Amino acid sequence: MQKRWKILSPDKEKATALQEALKVHPVLCNILVQRGFDTFEKTKDFFRPQLAALQSPWLMKDMEKAVERISTAINQNERILVFGDYDVDGTTSVASMYQFLKKIHSNIDFYIPHRYREGYGVSKTGIDYAKENGITLIISLDCGIKSADLITYAKELGIDFVVCDHHLPDEVLPPAIAILNPKQIDCNYPYKELCGCGVGFKLMCALTERFNLPIEAAYEYLDLVATAIAADIVPITGENRILAFFGLIKANSNPNNGIKALKKLSGFEKDLEITNLVFLIAPRVNAAGRMDDAKKAVQLFIANTDEEAFAFAEMLHNDNTDRKEADKTITEEALALILENDDWVNRKSTVVFHPHWHKGVVGIVASRIIDSYYRPTIVLTQSGEYAAGSARSVPGFNLYEAVHACREHLLGYGGHFAAAGMTLELNQVNAFREKFEQVVAASITDELLIPEIIIDAEISLKDIRQSFYDIIAQMEPFGPENMRPVFIAKKVKDTGWSKIVKEQHIRFSVSQENVTFTGIGFGMAAKFALLEKQAFVDIVFTINVNEWKDEKSLQLRVIDIRISE
Repeated sequence: MQKRWKILSPDKEKATALQEALKVHPVLCNILVQRGFDTFEKTKDFFRPQLAALQSPWLMKDMEKAVERISTAINQNERILVFGDYDVDGTTSVASMYQFLKKIHSNIDFYIPHRYREGYGVSKTGIDYAKENGITLIISLDCGIKSADLITYAKELGIDFVVCDHHLPDEVLPPAIAILNPKQIDCNYPYKELCGCGVGFKLMCALTERFNLPIEAAYEYLDLVATAIAADIVPITGENRILAFFGLIKANSNPNNGIKALKKLSGFEKDLEITNLVFLIAPRVNAAGRMDDAKKAVQLFIANTDEEAFAFAEMLHNDNTDRKEADKTITEEALALILENDDWVNRKSTVVFHPHWHKGVVGIVASRIIDSYYRPTIVLTQSGEYAAGSARSVPGFNLYEAVHACREHLLGYGGHFAAAGMTLELNQVNAFREKFEQVVAASITDELLIPEIIIDAEISLKDIRQSFYDIIAQMEPFGPENMRPVFIAKKVKDTGWSKIVKEQHIRFSVSQENVTFTGIGFGMAAKFALLEKQAFVDIVFTINVNEWKDEKSLQLRVIDIRISE
C-alpha cells in the first residue's frame, strides 16, 4: 500500500535557541520544539518527570463533594459499590479503587457489567444488584457521565452516585452527588486528558489527605494507572506522562500480582515498556470482557497471592487465545466477502455482515480490514434479533458524523470521531451499507484514503550514535502525542547484504557516505525489488536496540522506502 510522507519542520529560531541552551544534536532540538518543549525549563520537566508536579486533586470540580459523600458513607458504615466498565481502563479503575477503599472500609463490593447482557456503562441490572444488596453509594469509574436516566433511577431507589469519568459530557448531566470529569466545561482542573483510572487515582489522592493516609497508599496503584493509560490510547503528555513514567517503574520493581502473573504467563522476561502494556497485558485483560466476563480481570488485579493471580491470569490468557482465533478466522472471512463482491473492492467504505461472527471481536476485525483496505470500516454480526457491530475510521475522517447521517437505518448508535457502535434491524443491513457508502464517498477526500507517515526529521546515518539514541530513550514512555521519533535518511544504498527473511520481512543493510547500518522492515518484502536495483533510496525508520547473544547494537526499524528523487 502506497503511503504519504509528511516531514515536519520546527520553528527554526526556537530550535536554534534550544540547541544553544541544551548543547545536544540540532535534530533532537527540532523534535523537542515540534512537541512544544521550546525552553530549557520545559525540556527539563519533560526529561525529568516528578510526582511532585502532579496537580492538586482538589482543583477538580466536585472533588470536595465526592470526598465528603464517601467520608460520610465510611463513617456511617454504608455499603459502597465500586462500578466500572469491562475494558482495561474500567477494570484497572475498579481494582485500584476497591483495594484502596478496603484499607479504610470493609463494607464494600465491586461490579462489572456483562458486555452482552448489560452493554456499556452503568446498567439497570447493576443498579438493581446494588438495591438488592443494601448498597447506598455507587462510585462509577470510566463510565456514568452519559447515564442521566439510570442515575435518576438509582436516586429514586435511594442510591447515590459519585461519577468518575473522562468521556465528553452531554448537555444533560446525571443527577449524581458529585461528577469528577476534567472535560466538564466548568471544571478548572488544568490537565484534561486523564483516562478513567487516572480520574479515580485523583480521587484516591484526595482521600489520602482526608483520612490522613500517606500518599503512597494511592501511588501503590500506579502500575494499574499506567496500564490504563497505555490501553486507552490517551495522550502521553503532562500528567499522563508522569503517571505512566512512574507506573512503569512500579510495574518493573514491585508489580501488582496480576501484572506479574500475565507477564510470567506470556514468557516475557525484560522490563515492561508502554508497548508491552499495550500488546501483552491489555489484550489479555480486554479478552475477558470480549469472550466471557470481565469480572475475572478485576479478580486478577485484586488477587492477594501469586498463586491466585496466576489462576485468573490463565483464564484471561485462554480467553485471549480464543479471541485471537476468532479474530483471525473472521478477518479472513470478511476479506473474502469483499473480494467476492466486485463492486465492494473499489468503494470508499467497507460494511461487511455475517450472522455467526463473534460480537466481541468485530471492532478488532474492522481495524484489521483497514490494514488491507484503508477506508472507514464497519463489521456487523447478528445479536439476538438484530444486527450489531463496530466501526473504525481512518485518521482525519469523522466516523461518528457519517454514522449519524445514516440514522434512518439504525435503531441505536454511539461513538466518537474514530470509532462507533450501532444496532439495526437485520433487513436494514444492505440499505445501511449503501447509505454509508454514499455518505463517505461524498465527504472523504482522496488524500485521507492513503495512509500517512508523520516524519519528525531528516537525519544522516553518521549522526546515529549511542549518545544520540540515549537522549531519544529518555523521551519514553512513548504514545499518542509523544510517539517514538520517526526519521528519514535520503540517498542511501543497499550494500548487497539485504535479504528477505521468513518470506515477508526484509533484513536491511544500507550505507550512506561510507556509514553502514543494519535494520529490519516487518512485512516489507514487496519493497525488496527497490533495493535490488542498487539505486539510491530514501528510507523512513525509527531507531531501536538489537540484542543478539548478549551484544547490543543500534539498528533501524524501517517503516517505508522509496526510490530517491
